Amino acid sequence: MAIDHLDGQLIVLLAREPRIGVLEMSRRLGVARGTVQARLDRLQSHGVIRGFGPEVDPAALGYPVTAFATLQIRQGQGADVRAHLATVPEVLELHTTTGSGDMLCRLVARSNADLQRVIDRVVGIDGIVRAATAIVMENPVPLRIIPLVEQAAQAAQAAHQVASGPTAEEGFGGTG
Repeated sequence: MAIDHLDGQLIVLLAREPRIGVLEMSRRLGVARGTVQARLDRLQSHGVIRGFGPEVDPAALGYPVTAFATLQIRQGQGADVRAHLATVPEVLELHTTTGSGDMLCRLVARSNADLQRVIDRVVGIDGIVRAATAIVMENPVPLRIIPLVEQAAQAAQAAHQVASGPTAEEGFGGTG
C-alpha cells in the first residue's frame, strides 16, 4: 500500500508521540478528526501500522546482553524449529534468511553466562544443525522507522505531482 503525505505525517507523529490522541493529531495537522481516524483505520487494516504498544527496553527488565544467532536448519524442520523458538522468551525476533544460515534470531540474556543457557535452549531441538552467535557490543543506530516513512511519503507526494501534471499557475511549458 502506498502512503501519501498525510499518512506519513500521521505515522511520524505517532512514532514520536505514541500517547497522542486522535483529536490532538487532527488539531496539529489541521484536518478533521474523522479524517485522522479513517486514515489510522486504513493504515491498520493494510498492515502499515501494526500496533500501538509501548517500546520496552530489555536491559531495563534485566536483560542487558543482546546477541544474534544464525541458525542452520535440517531440511524439512523449519516449522518445528520456528515453533520451538516461539517458546523461548529470550528470542525477541526470528527471521528466515538466505546466505550462510537459514534463520537469524535476536536473543537477550541477563549476562554473558546466561547467554549460554539461552543458546543451549535455542539449539535444544534436533532440527538445528549449527548455530553461530554474535554478541552485540553497541547499538549505534537503534530500530527506527521515521526516516523510511518520511522517504515513502515524499516519494508518494512526488509521484502524485507528476501524475497530476502542471497546473495553470505553474504553466504548461508552452511558449504561448
